[in-house]
Amino acid sequence: MTQPIQHLQGLGCPLPLTNVDTDQLIPARFMKTPRSAGYGQFLLHDLRRDDSGQLKAEWPLNAPHETPPVVLVSRNNFGAGSSREAAVYALVDHGFRCVVAPSFGDIFSANAVNNGLVPAVVTEASAEQLLAALGHRCLPCSVDLAAQTLRMGELTVSFDIKPHWKQKLLNGWDDIALTLSMKDEIDRFHRSRLTQVPWLSP
Repeated sequence: MTQPIQHLQGLGCPLPLTNVDTDQLIPARFMKTPRSAGYGQFLLHDLRRDDSGQLKAEWPLNAPHETPPVVLVSRNNFGAGSSREAAVYALVDHGFRCVVAPSFGDIFSANAVNNGLVPAVVTEASAEQLLAALGHRCLPCSVDLAAQTLRMGELTVSFDIKPHWKQKLLNGWDDIALTLSMKDEIDRFHRSRLTQVPWLSP
């Protein structure tokens, strides 16, 4: 179970890169760290730092913020690569609750939903509009999951998400909770099935 998400308000941050894979999101060498220690410190570690290990000043994500950004805007094929769930842990532990991109790695998307992170699919044109509006800074934005819209200043874009993933995120459900929400239908099917094939009952 995760915290239900209906509306998100906070900073949106640009990541104008294509094919951001899970090894970039969290390099494998950091996955020995216990989850209880937090993975947010490792998010995009090698991309955000120079050869000496210092944070690059030109990265909007590295700028000081009163509260961590909640929305990350990127380009095609976000979360490609290995199936490591730690990539999602790094985003969530850093404070993100929504990633906006034209396409995602399939396993990454499923892992995201199971950890309370919205994988919001937008058109390439919408992604470029948002990235242009952000430029090299983080800006206030809001996400309405029920309406499937994201607003940043005067710009509003719609996004897609699979209906059952949306239901899980709105309610904070995991797969078991989603199944239990259909208990009445399952019970009705069970009773109906037993009348058709009573020999199934022990």
